[in-house]
Amino acid sequence: MYLLRSGIIYLLVLLLTVHQSFSQEKIRLINNWEFVRQDLGGIWEAVRPVGKGNPESVPLWEKVSMPHCFNSEDAVDPDVNYYQGPGWYRTLIDVKNPYNEGRVLLHFEGAGQKTEVYIYTTKVGSHTGGYDEWSVDITKAAEDFKRTEVCRKQFGGKVPLIIRCDNSRDLEMIPSDLSDFTIYGGLYRYLNLLYVPALSVDKVFATPETDAAGKAGHLTVRARFYNPANVVAAKAELRLLDPSGKRVAVKTVQLDDLKGDVQLWDLRIKEPLLWSPSKPVLYTLQTVITFAGGTFSKSEKIGFRNFEFVEKGPFLLNGQRLLLRGTHRHEDHAGVGQAMTEDMVRIEMKMMKDMGVNFIRLGHYQQSRIVLDLCDSLGIMVWEEIPWCRGGLGGEVYKEQARRMLTNMIEQHYNHPAVIIWGLGNENDWPGDFPEFDKEKIRTFMKELNDRSQRLDPLRKTAIRRCDFCSDIVDVYSPSIWAGWYRGVYTEYKQVSLDEFNKVKRLLHVEWGGDSHARRHSENPDNALNKIKRGGGADERAGDASLYGGAARVSKDGDWSESYICNLIDWHLKEQETMPWLSGSAYWPFKDFATPVRPDNPVPYVNQKGVVERDFTKKEAYYVFQSYWTEKPMVHIYGHSWPVRWGGEGEEKMVKVYSNCDEAELILNGKSMGIKKRNSQDFPAAGLRWSLPFVTGENVVKVVALKGREKVEDMLRFVYQTAKWGKAAKMSLKKIAEEDGVATVEMSLLDSNDVQCLDSTNWVRFSLAGDGKLVDNQGTSSGARLVQAYNGRAMIRIRLNKGKSVAGVTSEGLPAAFLKLGE
Repeated sequence: MYLLRSGIIYLLVLLLTVHQSFSQEKIRLINNWEFVRQDLGGIWEAVRPVGKGNPESVPLWEKVSMPHCFNSEDAVDPDVNYYQGPGWYRTLIDVKNPYNEGRVLLHFEGAGQKTEVYIYTTKVGSHTGGYDEWSVDITKAAEDFKRTEVCRKQFGGKVPLIIRCDNSRDLEMIPSDLSDFTIYGGLYRYLNLLYVPALSVDKVFATPETDAAGKAGHLTVRARFYNPANVVAAKAELRLLDPSGKRVAVKTVQLDDLKGDVQLWDLRIKEPLLWSPSKPVLYTLQTVITFAGGTFSKSEKIGFRNFEFVEKGPFLLNGQRLLLRGTHRHEDHAGVGQAMTEDMVRIEMKMMKDMGVNFIRLGHYQQSRIVLDLCDSLGIMVWEEIPWCRGGLGGEVYKEQARRMLTNMIEQHYNHPAVIIWGLGNENDWPGDFPEFDKEKIRTFMKELNDRSQRLDPLRKTAIRRCDFCSDIVDVYSPSIWAGWYRGVYTEYKQVSLDEFNKVKRLLHVEWGGDSHARRHSENPDNALNKIKRGGGADERAGDASLYGGAARVSKDGDWSESYICNLIDWHLKEQETMPWLSGSAYWPFKDFATPVRPDNPVPYVNQKGVVERDFTKKEAYYVFQSYWTEKPMVHIYGHSWPVRWGGEGEEKMVKVYSNCDEAELILNGKSMGIKKRNSQDFPAAGLRWSLPFVTGENVVKVVALKGREKVEDMLRFVYQTAKWGKAAKMSLKKIAEEDGVATVEMSLLDSNDVQCLDSTNWVRFSLAGDGKLVDNQGTSSGARLVQAYNGRAMIRIRLNKGKSVAGVTSEGLPAAFLKLGE
């Protein structure tokens, strides 16, 4: 019996999960998939009978699980352009709908970027757009195929599902390929098999409101039905449960018109419990539909809150001023690209909350419902936007995609109390994709999108970032302010922000910060500021992100050290505490991410502005944010990834401690260096800094911090090097760790006297021969085979595979170094 490949592919045990928004049967299609990263000659090549060793077995398919991304590794491969083209997936599904005359749906949570869906050789649906949700009804196609002899003989009664995804470059699609992020391909979000009765609820639109004081609540509920059988009558029962599960109200409605959006409930609530970042309380709205053919139920989490961006003023939540303390998220992770699992997403969002975040901009596209659910439950407010990003404005196909994706984003995430802003675009002042760049046409289309957003959801605000000639169209505007990175110096931040604030009705500063090469540190981090022209902190220009040409700027002329970025962040955060008119800001971004437009960065093809690396490894900057934004006592000595510091004998060096505690005592080599009081305006490190003489060799630093009666501690060890070094002349390679069959090797750059060159930034390339495998293409400081050194060293991991290997490292102008492993 012939099957999809040279063996039977069974859909054995499928992961059955019931999401809070679905009470119908929902099966995540995780396992038993096959994939080929190229195009096929046609759909027949995916399903034709295959004899082992015959020509029909080509192209060869690989086994994968979902979610899956074409570009899990090549997005950060230093030696290739990442793949942009078609790829095919196939599996078998066992279609057994429990509902009499029910429907069988495939629900895509997101797939990139153009997708076609087939049941056997019948095309059943397609979608353009990599980030919004969509569904395909496969009921008839599956039933028809199950009646065929091919189904019984070739596929054992199962139904072949084949999906073609395509992330080819296309100027008439959004986002632009000029965008500063990888436009991934694949089934990189979950795909669900849904069984629903003949009548079901497609969407519920719940609108919970309160007065400014939060004393009176008002809830309206509309529903949109999926009714291909044209059921003419039904009964709806709605129940509202408070956060403890107690029933607040019940309503029963007889329905004789199931077309369009049907009004179901208008409810007044006295003193509702209010949702906020500190208390993200959620009500549950249950909708049960009963009709002659059966029953369907749907459950939604909703929240009551009131917010306002005060014109020429700050942000108010539930009547009180709240400083939005934000960051950004790209859907991107080491080793998987965009195909992050639910567990990965949960870890990432929890890390943000633990850093003190109460706001996030989801850049630059609609993200997974998993992210929005977590923002609701964790208490993180959201700016979510469509991927109209860079390039200019295309034709009608281009604009229709933008309209559709805006509508889908708003309707699909309408009920999330976390969402406060719908973003209409990013850097739309960036031309390049079309011969024409017409500002008035861009303005006209931006007005159209703004009107559409406010019509679909009049209670939330609209916003864009960096398109000054459209700043008056939207409710909230974010100019480009990169003081201390792309332009100017970071001490200009407050004045530059105030100048921009005075130009618009409502300002929210999203995107600030700078790149840092993880594990690179500096004894003189602000040295580059001496070269920088002052007065241009909000005057970012095209080309400023380049590492070549133009005026002096830290992004080009700085050292890309964690030390500098910590100072820049520290300054911004202490200033924000003294800006009562500021609604808030969002640091760009939380995590390093892949980008095709930065091949020359210290980790090639990675935007390194994150406060954590692509694999969740925290950089030092994470703790700077914690020291300003969190309440739970914390303390962190700067430099846990800085094993060797340097200077002259007896020279005093600064030790910085980041903490939210009232005071801290520093102990060096067993001796107290005194107690310091925290003062957020005492830059740097809020006054928790000590200038100390280290001993040559190993030093041990400990800090004990107090917040009320609670005590927290931190400690680190490092070597202080007083020996001077010359030009790098050679490299050494040694194994520094091994765990579970994975060795970590470290390269050191040495001068002719074997002194480590602690300021060296040489490019180095790792290689391996033998049984092992480099753990590379991770887009991290220790997971890239081509990488700039950090303080004269670089690391990479190697899977030994229980064998022998030889690791090598090369750098231009230096002799290669080798290391035998597994002996």
